[in-house]
Amino acid sequence: MTEKSSERNKVLCLGRIYCDIIFTGLPDMPVLGRERFAEAVTIAAGGGAYITAAHLASLGRPSALLARLGTDPLSQSLNPELEGSGIDLAFVERSHDAGPQPTVALVKDGERAFVSRRAGTSRPASLEEALSAPDIAHLHIAEFATLKDNPDVIVMAKDCGLTVSLDPSWDDQLIRQDAGFFETCEGVDVFLPNVEEGEALTGEKSAEAILRHLQEHFPLVVLKRGEHGAMASRGTARVSAEALPANVVDTTGAGDAFNAGFLHSWLGTSDIERSLADGIKAGALSVQSAGGAPPRLL
Repeated sequence: MTEKSSERNKVLCLGRIYCDIIFTGLPDMPVLGRERFAEAVTIAAGGGAYITAAHLASLGRPSALLARLGTDPLSQSLNPELEGSGIDLAFVERSHDAGPQPTVALVKDGERAFVSRRAGTSRPASLEEALSAPDIAHLHIAEFATLKDNPDVIVMAKDCGLTVSLDPSWDDQLIRQDAGFFETCEGVDVFLPNVEEGEALTGEKSAEAILRHLQEHFPLVVLKRGEHGAMASRGTARVSAEALPANVVDTTGAGDAFNAGFLHSWLGTSDIERSLADGIKAGALSVQSAGGAPPRLL
């Protein structure tokens, strides 16, 4: 294993880049054969890797995006936002088969529904170069689908002396039906599911039971509970924090913003109580505007 330098402090975020088309102010959700009209629409860069990296950058934590971006007009329309995000884009591979990757998000009363398209492989040609970069301290994998496509990436990261976190990101087929989920995740240091994902993975209903089950597989589990706050468990320590009051406009990317707040604090302090509070602060900020990235980037 490569020894990690104490000067390393950058987080590398691996995942797909989506173009989020977010409709807010819907009176009702669409049904087949009927048209609905939204009060507003926001078009923004999306995907857990980008949103987490953007929030890390806004918190002052150096971050890099490890992803593929299409050369089609929709993908290229994201360039101004990406370039203004403060994220290191050196490891973003531009390829004709990487897009378009749109996500349509429909938001009503704080709840949302999504339709997305994945294009091409999720493995950037720059993967090995990025993992071995001298300033990288931590790898954040933004969705289990990306880990499933790249099952060797955790071992590669560990060989470079990196710690690793994973947000499973809801995927009905993979989370409910992949019998090898936990084996594929072996080596993850910080697991960051929301409560629905935790229920699907464990079959448990209470947050406490979900944490107990997941801690059999991960040394640190952070369970996001939306309006009920969040909980974290490491060894015999278990902490919880309440959600903060917020004017909710759009919850798209709130979990990824939480991840950024938590990881930024955890990498600096290893204090899970403080990290949980900082994650909730970042998530509360995210829901007060449309789109997942920090408001100044939109």
